[in-house]
Parts: sequence; C-alpha cells; structure tokens
Amino acid sequence: MATISLHSSYNLRATATEPPLNTCTVQQPRAALSRLHMLLHAAAVSALLYHRLSTLLWGSVPHLLPWGLITLAELVFAAVWALGQAFRLRPVARAAAPENLPGDENLPGVDVFVCTADPKKEPVAEVMNTVVSAMAMDYPAEKLAVYLSDDGGAAATLYAMKEACRFAESWVPFCREYGIKTRCPEAFFSSLGEDEREALESDEFNAQLDKIESKYEAFRRNVEKAAELEDSINDDRPPHVEVIYDNKKNAGRSENQPKLPLLVYVSREKRPGHPHRFKAGALNSLLRVSGIMSNGPYALVLDCDMYCNDPTSAKQAMCFHLDPKLSHSLSYVQFPQIFYNVSQNDIYDGQARAAYKTKYQGMDGLGGTVCAGTGYYIKKKALFSNCNQQDETLREPEHNFGLSGKFIDSVKALDTKYGIFPKHVNTKVNISDSIIEEANKLASCTYEHNTKWGKEIGYSYDCLLESTFTGYLMHSRGWKSVYLYPDRPCFLGCTTIDMKDALVQLMKWASGLVQVGLSRFSPLTYGVSRMPLPQALCYGFFAFSHFISVACFLYGTVAPICFFYGIPLFPKVTSPWFAVFAGVYASSAAQHFYEVKSSGGTVQTMWNEQRIWIIRAVTACLFGCVDVLMKYAGVAKANFRLTNKVVDQEKLDKYQQGKFDFQGAKMFMVPLTLLVLLNLGCFVGGAKGLVSRGNMAEMLGQGMLSMYVLLLSFPILQGLVPRLGK
Repeated sequence: MATISLHSSYNLRATATEPPLNTCTVQQPRAALSRLHMLLHAAAVSALLYHRLSTLLWGSVPHLLPWGLITLAELVFAAVWALGQAFRLRPVARAAAPENLPGDENLPGVDVFVCTADPKKEPVAEVMNTVVSAMAMDYPAEKLAVYLSDDGGAAATLYAMKEACRFAESWVPFCREYGIKTRCPEAFFSSLGEDEREALESDEFNAQLDKIESKYEAFRRNVEKAAELEDSINDDRPPHVEVIYDNKKNAGRSENQPKLPLLVYVSREKRPGHPHRFKAGALNSLLRVSGIMSNGPYALVLDCDMYCNDPTSAKQAMCFHLDPKLSHSLSYVQFPQIFYNVSQNDIYDGQARAAYKTKYQGMDGLGGTVCAGTGYYIKKKALFSNCNQQDETLREPEHNFGLSGKFIDSVKALDTKYGIFPKHVNTKVNISDSIIEEANKLASCTYEHNTKWGKEIGYSYDCLLESTFTGYLMHSRGWKSVYLYPDRPCFLGCTTIDMKDALVQLMKWASGLVQVGLSRFSPLTYGVSRMPLPQALCYGFFAFSHFISVACFLYGTVAPICFFYGIPLFPKVTSPWFAVFAGVYASSAAQHFYEVKSSGGTVQTMWNEQRIWIIRAVTACLFGCVDVLMKYAGVAKANFRLTNKVVDQEKLDKYQQGKFDFQGAKMFMVPLTLLVLLNLGCFVGGAKGLVSRGNMAEMLGQGMLSMYVLLLSFPILQGLVPRLGK
C-alpha cells in the first residue's frame, strides 16, 4: 500500500480537541475605526473634488491652466487613496504555536535558497553569515538543505562556502548546546548579541565563547583575503553544481553529535546571447537542482544579506503550512523584512512601519499579502500548478518541465495525488555522481528551451520583481498566503545607507510595478476577475500608487509659482470650502499619526516618514514612471540593478548622525533640487507680494502650503548645501 503524505496523515490525527497550530485575530478597534474614517474622509474628498470640478467647469476660474493642473493632481491623489482603502477593511494579526507541531520525524523537508550575484557589491563574508545562520536553524538536519546560487560564478564564493561549512561544524553544535537564538555569527559577536551573551555568561560558556569567536575571526579573515585576491565574476561559463556537505560526513557522527544539513553550491551556466533572467532564473535553477537532491516540499527564499535571526522560523511557518484548514490552498508564509541598521531618517523607514503594520496585515485579511522577495516559506507545488487543478501540469510533464525524468519524478512526489511523501536524499543515501551530472544539466542555459519555465512554471520572467509578481500570479490562480509578524524578527537584513543605491532600488521597484499595472496583467483588469476585489485593489495600489509622483510634482511646481504671482488656487479662509480642504489634510494627518502610533512610533517618526515620502515621490517613483514610458517607447530596455551592500565609512558616519547624503545621486537630485529651490524662492517672493497686495484671505492657504513644504525640505537643504559649495 502506498504511503500517505504528511498532510494526509496529519489531517487524520487532527481533531477539534487538539490545540491549534496558529491563531488569526481581526485587529480591533483598528478595523472599525478605519472603516469609519474611510466614510468620513471619502465624503470630504468628494466635496473637495466637487468644488474643484464645478468651479473649473462652470465657475469663475482666474487662470485655467494652473487650476486644471492642480485639479488633475488632486484627482490622482484621490484615485490612489481610494485604491489604498482596501488594506484597511480587515487587518488581521497572526500567531504561531510551534509547541503544537508533530514530532521532528513528521516534519516536512525545507530547502533554503540564498542568491548572490557579485562579490564586489555583496561582500562574501556577509553572504556566508546568511548561509551559516540558515544551516544552524532549529530544524532536523535530515529535513533541511541549504543551496547557494552564485550568479557571478566567482571562485572566492565557492571557496568561502567550503570555509563556512568548516566553521559551521563548530558553530552549529555551540548554538544548540547553549540555546543561542542569534545564530548569525557576525550578529552574535556584535552589539546585537550583547544581551544574549550576558544572559549566558559563565566560566564554561566564556571559555567556549573565546574558542568559537577565535574560529570565526580566522574564518572571516580567510574569506576576506580570498575575496581581495580574486573577486571577479565570469559571465561566460559552464554550469557548476558542487555538494559541500552531505550524508557522507554525517555518517560518522553519533546520535548525540549535532548533524549538519545538506549544503550545495550552484553556479548556473551563462553564455553570451542566452538570456539568464536575473534572479528569477537563478531561483528556477535552484528549484530544479534541489528537486533531484533533497526535494523538500517547502523552500525558504533569502536575500544574501538577510540572515536568520530566530532559529524557530521554519517551525513557525509549518504551523500554517500543516494546518488542515489552510494547507490545501496556502502558497507561502511571508515574514517581515526588517533591517537592523535602520535609523529614523532611513529611506526605507516609512515603508517598514506603514507597509508592515498596515498594508501587509491588511492584505492578509483579504486572502493573502504581497510576496516581499525574501523571508518567505513557499510551497513548491504552488509554483507548478493552479490551486484547484494541482495535477494539470503533470499531464504533459516533459512539455511543461523539460526532459529530465528525475526532476519530473520529484514534481510528482510533491503531489499528494500520487500518495508519495518526498524522500530526502541527504537522509537515506549519498548524492551520487549521476545526480551531480543531472543537476548540471538542469542548471544549463538551454534546459528551459521549449518548456513552460518562467511562463506557467516556477518564477515568472514577465517582471523583474520576480517574487512579487509570481506571488500575484499565485493569488490569481486561487492560492492564498499568510503574513506572520512575530515579536522577535525571524530575519534581519542590512539596508543600504547610500542615498543613491536606495533610490536606485526604489526606482527598480516603481518601474517594475508600474509596468505590471500597464500590462495585460493589470490588477484592475486581470486581477479583479481572478481574485477577491479588495485584494485586487490592494495590488492595484502597489501598481499605480507611483503615479502619485506626477501629482506631487504638479503640486510642487504649480502651487509655489501661483503663490509667487498671487494667483489663488484655494478658497478664501473665510469660505466654507476652505474648511473642506483643511479637513482633508487634517484627516490624512490623523490617519497617518494613528498608524504610526499603533506601530510604536512617535510624532518625530511621523514627521520623518512624511519627509521620506516626499523624497521618494519626486525622485525614485518619478524616475520609475519615466523608465516605464522609455521602455514602451523602445528607448530603454529591462535591466537588473544590483544594490551595492558594501559599507562606506564616511557615508556611515553621516548616516549615524541622521544627515541626508546626496553624493553620487546627481540624476535623482535634479527634480528634488528644482522643487526645493523653487519653493524657497517663490515663498520669499510670494510672502513679499502677500504683504504688498493685501490679499491675505485668498493666499493664506498657499502660503501655509509653501511653508509646510519648506519645513519638510530642511534636511534636504542641509544635504544640498555642501554640494552647492563645491
């Protein structure tokens, strides 16, 4: 009789009397207050637009062009606001109960995918810290496998993998013996692990700590020295798959000695003239290679600088994947993307607070949140099929998956229809030379020819934001997802402290999302017919919210120029309509403050987020929209921009002082500098005109707006002064 899958066996044992694996709670009073605010704010916005349009069409407008442009900007603001309200309908908070999971012997396998591309921009030592932290997770070693995709094909990276494995043979037992939670060695030995080291302090622990720290320093020196000698990348190379650690080395260990997981290095083939599909192509190669080696039904995807901060993250994710009520339709469990080096003025700070606490939890209550690209546990089967037709792609397996019989067998093993629970090669047998040979074929640049890879199978090639777009497609195919925000961050990363790199990354996101919004996959056409309407509106917000940059640019140019020349754009302060405009601003500010406060922020946090929102809108988001238009016009082509993760000491010092450093970001600074200087000049000139003309009632609103923009722009002026001095 065929063996049944883990899901089936767990379903048979699950009864109403057993403790739940997870909880899901609608956030109150947040949901109720949000809905009430939506109604009130919608009424105010409707009144504002009515005044604008009625005055523009039938009233007496002093100057048609500026009024028309300002009305257009306010229509964009209103449309983006309307799309964003779906996030506030049903925000939920989830919690996991790992103590209620079945025993380790009944847990499914997990494959960890780590991707790197260039040792010059992604320091090898930091990448290896991520690899070591993944190897040290609190999960059965025979059920865990770690794969590193090296798209640079660098010899230094392969050498560092072997050094990392040797260090892990000492590090993993040390972590398990003392119950270390911070299992990234760099973080543990830094100030981030200071509290944990003090809590464990004893003579025995201190002696072991000195030994393991000495080994780590030697490991880091060796890796950095190798990277200095040879850090070049090779874009014309054959595939290279190498098993760094497998069952052969575990065989000599006793039951009391901690075993290590399977560790595999993958450098897929790259040839000039063959598209390599950037990170999506790397992840699809890892899906195939892991399929014939460990074939874990689930995969953890990590950026190379996003280390495992909580060793229980896999078990927390399994609390959802193994829940009988969720498992059939659950595609992935997304953890928050949190950075340990974030300061209050960080370019990502607004996104980290607002998106994680509001948008992500809001989408979670509507059927599933967006896939962030790192820190998520995904069911591999969700990448290969529709939720309600999970065996459809297996009807023509060679046409869909390629000609590898071993890989097709691994896909069949993931499907419960076949009654087979995936076997873990690194547990029972050693990986043979024939498996390595097959893995190299699967990592070749021609394997995907005439298959559905990148189209209907695996990560999509239709967008450079591979994980976000693939998550969107999975939701369109009926799959669900959950968002888990535990008290202790399960993953921590290091965000760029360079303004240029941060804005380039944001421009990449903006360009990719806008391109999706204007394509046949637009959430407002393709999405609304395939997923719940509120969820499609959330995706619509991500796709179209970057057009708010156009509205900000119009407001930032038209309003100050009109203030300078004394052209009124807002009602008199004595008019009832002025209260409508003031009410819309006050309502928006109150909503923002509530979201910041409920996320643990302060008034200073709110103020910094508004500054960062302005910077993002008129720089990266604006250029992202322009980038899409250039691609459609054929002027530019799709290009992957790798974020530089090397730390510059001078920029780090300025960053820690809370100063904006715009050096190297000349392109982005053009519109920002223009707007800041324009507002400064127009405010001075407009204030003089306000006194001389005596039209205080008509121009007070515009004067207050200009003053508000200047206050927001103060740190930008500080950053620009040194540049102007040069």
